[in-house]
Amino acid sequence: MGQGGQDGVAFRFSSQFSVLDMPPGLESRFIAPQYFQRDDVAERQARIAGLVSSQIIPRLLSLHRNVSEATDGDTDHPTDQEIADLARLVLSPDPQAASAYIVALRDRGICMDTLFIELLEPAARHLGEMWERDECDFIDVTLGVGRLQKLLAVFNCTHDLPAFNEKRTVLTMTVPGEQHGFGISMVEKFLEAGGWQVWSETEASPEILARRVKDRWFAAAGVTLSGRDNLGKVQDAITAIRRHSINPAIGVMVGGPAFNADPSLVAAVGADGTAASAPTAVLMAQKLFDIGVRNAA
Repeated sequence: MGQGGQDGVAFRFSSQFSVLDMPPGLESRFIAPQYFQRDDVAERQARIAGLVSSQIIPRLLSLHRNVSEATDGDTDHPTDQEIADLARLVLSPDPQAASAYIVALRDRGICMDTLFIELLEPAARHLGEMWERDECDFIDVTLGVGRLQKLLAVFNCTHDLPAFNEKRTVLTMTVPGEQHGFGISMVEKFLEAGGWQVWSETEASPEILARRVKDRWFAAAGVTLSGRDNLGKVQDAITAIRRHSINPAIGVMVGGPAFNADPSLVAAVGADGTAASAPTAVLMAQKLFDIGVRNAA
């Protein structure tokens, strides 16, 4: 970032907060290579750099200074401003700034599970909303969500897992009778941009899914549902996946209008979590992968 904002504050911040020694090339695991080959990547990141240096970094420094003032047992929660700040930081050229931001919040007493639910996932959703408002484009969202994935994997210590790249494979599907495929196709686009290998099944029966997960290793599976009419078929699909998967720790996420309208349906069909948008589905897939690794250890 260079000297940045106020009297070199951004430079001093990066030096002080080198808390995560990221291996060279780690970011390319979480962002498809073609997005680094564009000529305008540096230009689009430069557009964010001024805002990060002049506004976000000073707030981050203030946040860190206030950590020591937090009371023991404080169950603090990220604010809307902190969510927006993290979304901007993952678009900036400084790879350490976002990780330092999370460390400062964690040191404030917020556990990583809470940070996922109340900071990282909302930050991914915020990036998607920025895209919908034409404040950034698909490449920006891809870079930002990829970096959020990287942070999640690093904090969960799964990024150096043997065969890490090969294991980041996800099965996406719709069940028989589900005619609305736009949502799942958008999820697949973001997953592929986020470095995932995607295997897609359209209107797949439990028998087809059972054969697929028995023959091929998947870290996670995702199914979308537009209405409640096919709820039983989704439950049958998830049951078949869990019963026959060669990965006993496979995670299952669901999405679509039916689950957005009634989150209680997530547990009812036997899924592990839901994602309200395509960018958040990428982050949910990474979290399910991390949980599976921990459970298998």
